[in-house]
Amino acid sequence: MGKVFRVFALLLLVIVPLLTACGGKSTDSGDSPGNDSDGSDSGAKKHKIGILAPAVTHGWVAAVAYHAEARAKELSNEIEYQIQTSSNAEEMTSQLDDLMTWGAEAIVAFPQWEGMEVPIQKALDADIKVVNFDIVIDADGVYRVSGDNEDMGIQGAKYIVDKIGKEGHVVMLEVPTSGSVSELRKKGFVDTMKEIAPDMEISTYATKFTREDGLKDFADILTSTSKIDAVYSMDDETSIGVLQAIDEAGRTDIKVVTGGGGMQEYFNMMPENENIWIESALYSPAMVKDAVDVALKLLNGESVEEVKVIPTTIVDRDNYTDFLDENSPY
Repeated sequence: MGKVFRVFALLLLVIVPLLTACGGKSTDSGDSPGNDSDGSDSGAKKHKIGILAPAVTHGWVAAVAYHAEARAKELSNEIEYQIQTSSNAEEMTSQLDDLMTWGAEAIVAFPQWEGMEVPIQKALDADIKVVNFDIVIDADGVYRVSGDNEDMGIQGAKYIVDKIGKEGHVVMLEVPTSGSVSELRKKGFVDTMKEIAPDMEISTYATKFTREDGLKDFADILTSTSKIDAVYSMDDETSIGVLQAIDEAGRTDIKVVTGGGGMQEYFNMMPENENIWIESALYSPAMVKDAVDVALKLLNGESVEEVKVIPTTIVDRDNYTDFLDENSPY
């Protein structure tokens, strides 16, 4: 009898764990390819968010995809995501179709080309939430996250007056080819200067958002202008060229050079130039993280603004270390 009992006890030790395992929860996260989830699963269904960005390997535009994916990874316990990069409107349209087939419930898009209105409206008509980053698209129901171009000009004017006072000579570098971007930054700057420093002399010249043009154009300006107190530049790349021109000309009269964007290389120049206050009014590609957050809030049924405008942050030698990111492509 004791032998039979021992056999029965052994059978129980084997059978009970097997029955317990059969009744357990699955830990399959169901993540999409490219999603670096830690595999944890609270049991809740994850939302599917697609991200569309231009296929650029460097600069401000490239950093948009970088920051969008970084935020998606941070949210990997709540979402599945796919990120697609494209070189033109036709390719982005095809990728948008792919995301719809995949089952995207929301799409964060940074469309750099004309012709995206129809495909984006198609996604909206299919009850997919669409959040555009920066670019205005004429489609009914699209949400948007962007920076504040006019406020960048406002803050630039205040910064210059703070550093050189209410009188002096400022060279303003506008970029007419950039359309409303330059127009709004110029408006904010000029209107604010009229208000807070009406006696400030402002000379306006055209350039482009590249360091090469900033160097070439400002070298010519230095040749023809003997005294400049500050430079209102609208872009970090342009400002890098400006600073090179100042250095090559051996000029010591310029005390402030502003910029715009949020470029790592430009940040690192700030403490190196002790005699010039180098400033950047952030229009950071990292704002796309807010666009991903808006998409998730919409899918969670939360109320969000149709247009979210990110206030301007000023970066200079006093706080630049707070904005360094060695992995950023911009």
